[in-house]
Amino acid sequence: MNAEKRRNIFERLREANPHPTTELNFNSPFELLIAVMLSAQATDKSVNKATKALFQAANTPEAMLKLGEDGVKRHIRTIGLFNTKAKNIIKTCQLLVDRHAGQVPRTREELEALPGVGRKTANVVLNTAFGEPTMAVDTHIFRVANRTRLAPGGTPLAVEKRLLKVIPKAFLRDAHHWLILLGRYTCTARKPRCRSCLIEDLCEYPRKTTE
Repeated sequence: MNAEKRRNIFERLREANPHPTTELNFNSPFELLIAVMLSAQATDKSVNKATKALFQAANTPEAMLKLGEDGVKRHIRTIGLFNTKAKNIIKTCQLLVDRHAGQVPRTREELEALPGVGRKTANVVLNTAFGEPTMAVDTHIFRVANRTRLAPGGTPLAVEKRLLKVIPKAFLRDAHHWLILLGRYTCTARKPRCRSCLIEDLCEYPRKTTE
């Protein structure tokens, strides 16, 4: 895909949604960190349902530690892998208190040192909480990047590096959210809704749907 096409894609996405953001509910970097940790193999809707009560009970690392692992479990047991996630949340909160004065760190290395926080989670926090031009490649972005030929790659990391290289700088901060939303609601896994897609004529996917 050439540079002009790529720019046109993001110009259209920006025009349709000038201020995209995550569908996870949060009011602080800490709440976002916890919500993203919970979202692994879970829907944003299910996470929001669980965190509504969780964050009312504890919305700081200190308060989460007082709630304890069992207390966290009670709030998140409707989410997959809740036992492991509760354990990681408590360990992460302890490190935030011990190493970062209760604040969410602003570097990838420090974020990835937290239990249950991988590269994708770190990228989401850096981008959404702190405005960094990062690219968290989930299944939606991986699919969209390869289907459209915007940034084809065999692994999430390869796609991430390619996207960061080819997306015009003016669009990098919001590109993560635009591509996720495109994959979640239009360029869906089983049957993409090509006829209702904003970028159908720019997309290089060879098997477009006609319905």
